[in-house]
Amino acid sequence: MITVSDVTKSYGAGGSRNQVLKGISLNISDGDFTVILGASGSGKSTFLNVISGLERPDGGSVVYDECDITKLSDSELTKFRKDNIGFIFQQYYLLPNMTVEKNVRMGADLAENRDYREIIAAVGLGEKLKKYPGELSGGEQQRVAVARALAKKPKVLFLGEPTGALDEKTGRQVLDYICKLHNELGFTVVMITHNQNIAEMANTVIRMNSGKISEIYANNRQKNAYEIGW
Repeated sequence: MITVSDVTKSYGAGGSRNQVLKGISLNISDGDFTVILGASGSGKSTFLNVISGLERPDGGSVVYDECDITKLSDSELTKFRKDNIGFIFQQYYLLPNMTVEKNVRMGADLAENRDYREIIAAVGLGEKLKKYPGELSGGEQQRVAVARALAKKPKVLFLGEPTGALDEKTGRQVLDYICKLHNELGFTVVMITHNQNIAEMANTVIRMNSGKISEIYANNRQKNAYEIGW
């Protein structure tokens, strides 16, 4: 369980200070597939960064089971993310001097996972193990980022607009594989998007507007990646 209590976050100083998160509280159950919806500027990206431990809030708490990550030191927080959290963002953040295999192995080594080649094959890159990011298309680079995050075997997987740079075919393939692994392994998924269609795949949907939660609802039936509109 992730328990978020009265979280606030601002940027800037003095008269130009901008409050982005305005006292957010919610619970995310273990094994849930949660989608956070919101337009640009709604605060959803900042919220994702705060609850994943990439940024610290100004106030409030973020508790994983009994561990309040807002009270951890920088080194403790880094270790917590390494041991528990996976990230997939719209930007790929691949190391350009490493092959596909070595980029994915970086995540796998954190979990002592020796089956990472199966994940590379599952995202359709089995024949491109020795290619470098600069030799891949944007969609292929995103699939490497997906494989790297999943090879880490995270307890919680955070996704920031993971299909934003992908064409429809590749986007559906990536979402389908993430959902299959989510069902098989039972990790928690938290995804931000502005795409209402993708929200139809979630257990729980959270709508944000102007730094606050405006609505939380559950889908009676989750659609798969090939049933949603695009």
